[in-house]
Amino acid sequence: MAVNVRIPTTMRPITGGEKQVALEPGSLFEVIAALEAKHPGMGERLIDEDGALRKFVNVFVDDDDVRYLNGLDTAVKDNWTVSIIPAVAGG
Repeated sequence: MAVNVRIPTTMRPITGGEKQVALEPGSLFEVIAALEAKHPGMGERLIDEDGALRKFVNVFVDDDDVRYLNGLDTAVKDNWTVSIIPAVAGG
């Protein structure tokens, strides 16, 4: 089985236009590492130099914000969806 990672429009050039990427389940960190291995450049868009999720990117695992779960240690199981949502700012 697989985990489906939804790719936002602004990051689709990195995935060759793919809207979703199927990856093996594991921790969120492992899923992001697999995404980086498959599509180089994705990891740096999601994780900062200190190894934490970037502040202006929201990540949801099955509709739950990982910042309120276990962050990068959040378990991602078969058939679950990871949604990457860039934060929108404005005034």
